[in-house]
Amino acid sequence: MSKKPARIIITIVSVLVLAFFGMILGLLTGMNIGGNYFTDFEFMGDRGYIATGNIGLFIGLILGALTGFLLSRLLTKRK
Repeated sequence: MSKKPARIIITIVSVLVLAFFGMILGLLTGMNIGGNYFTDFEFMGDRGYIATGNIGLFIGLILGALTGFLLSRLLTKRK
């Protein structure tokens, strides 16, 4: 029996889980930075902590998904 379906499932789950945690972490970090330092910053029609929170959310999503993909490939690496 092949390990390919298990590898695909592990990859999908790890990408989704780490993307979710990356979004949350990015959102909170962006809101903290925007609320304290960039109060006049504008992005997508929003200002301050909301705008930088949106940017943090997008960056966290991308970095979390990429980290999940790379981590799953390292864990399920063929020998």
